[in-house]
Amino acid sequence: MKKIAQTAALKRSNLTVPADAKLAGFQFAQSHFQELVQDTLQSAKRLGAVDAVAEVSEAYGLSVSVRNRELENVERNRDKSLGVTLYLGHHRGHAATSDFSKAAIEQTVKAAYDIARFTAEDAMAGLPDAQDVVGEVRDLDLFHPWAVDAATASEIAMTCENAALRTSKLITNSEGASVSAQHSHFYAAHMREGQIGSQGIDGVFAGGYASTRHSMGASVIAGKGDGMQRDGWYSSMRDQSDLANPKAIGRYAAERTLSRLHARKIPTTQCPVLFEAPLSSGLLGSFVHAISGGALYRNSSFLMDSLGKQVFAKHIDIFEDPFVHKAKGSSPFDDEGVTVQARDVVTAGVVQGYFLGSYSARKLGMRTTGHAGGSHNLYMRSRSTKAGDDLVAMLKKLGRGLFVTDLMGHGVNGVTGDYSRGASGFWVDKGEIQFPVEEITIAGNLRDMFMGIKAIGSDTYNHGAKTAGSVLIDRMKVAGA
Repeated sequence: MKKIAQTAALKRSNLTVPADAKLAGFQFAQSHFQELVQDTLQSAKRLGAVDAVAEVSEAYGLSVSVRNRELENVERNRDKSLGVTLYLGHHRGHAATSDFSKAAIEQTVKAAYDIARFTAEDAMAGLPDAQDVVGEVRDLDLFHPWAVDAATASEIAMTCENAALRTSKLITNSEGASVSAQHSHFYAAHMREGQIGSQGIDGVFAGGYASTRHSMGASVIAGKGDGMQRDGWYSSMRDQSDLANPKAIGRYAAERTLSRLHARKIPTTQCPVLFEAPLSSGLLGSFVHAISGGALYRNSSFLMDSLGKQVFAKHIDIFEDPFVHKAKGSSPFDDEGVTVQARDVVTAGVVQGYFLGSYSARKLGMRTTGHAGGSHNLYMRSRSTKAGDDLVAMLKKLGRGLFVTDLMGHGVNGVTGDYSRGASGFWVDKGEIQFPVEEITIAGNLRDMFMGIKAIGSDTYNHGAKTAGSVLIDRMKVAGA
């Protein structure tokens, strides 16, 4: 079980290729997207709108899955969409289409116009303030096309699954292995007071970029009858060359599954709980939700009015950086075309800023933080973490308690902070894993849990836009047999 430890220039243009060039695999060039957006906004202008947003996007990809050494599924996706949001004063209307013909665009704009006419007025509705719109756009190296065909993807998935199945005779079945390659690009622009955005016009947003997301994973079953256990592992990256080796993914998926065999129930108790690094992002996600604009202006957060207040233990810092090259949470601007920035979210346990889009910021009487669409790359760290604080060291710090490796259900109350999740993992005594445990529930309150973080490991793991090591919480309720 010790093997559970984790291994782990500013540019003026919006793309690193000419706008009139088609990117690999796409049907449309950025120049065509720009024309479609311009036509859409001109149509909105003719109907009488002075403020509007138009966005056009295209995506394509391949997903292949195998199971028990046989090809199970091959899916190809290709999607395109054009959406328009227009404002008649503070009345908002939105419509979208997958038809890029001139007639369809005009019909879509008319639909958005009609919706706006009959929608209730909302004083907070509107474009982001001109001062918040992004100027220079960074090239963050987010587009790495993977020209994989179904046969090759199937072969990779087979290699991954075979590595898992061959790890031990105790691996009795497979839930499959999969490979996915996904590509997308978009272009969006605003019309502000009748002025349509284009590159070089300050205060009126126009821009877009391409991005990729590739993944590979496997899940297997060990044991028989009532003693069966399952687990898996995966790797997800912008660049397929950064994905973990398929054999390594398969073997690790099998090792995780085997480690769960002969799981026991434990009596109800209170004890320290160590969250495995991949689960720590869930704790960070609960925090982000609690200090995001939607929850705050609706008064539905357990962290209301937390700005400038102590929420985490004093040794905890949370940092956000949207500009990490190739990172999954990177973006040169938010979903509204607003400037994003690297910032301290939590310093020494004290909340330094919320996550706000333009609408929620206005509702709260504040300024947008560039988070329409969510957070960017977040890093949760402890000032007391040392380089040698890997999983083995964290188990020593746990001493006697529960090491959680899997969570089930959605038992998090965002209003009260109450936390209750089904869980499985390992019982630890004297810093050593004793046996796997299952059919338990861990419970507490997120306020207490955040303040009760005793240590964060150096075994950092990235899950989407969030990175953290294993997290040790001083005490939680564990409901067992």
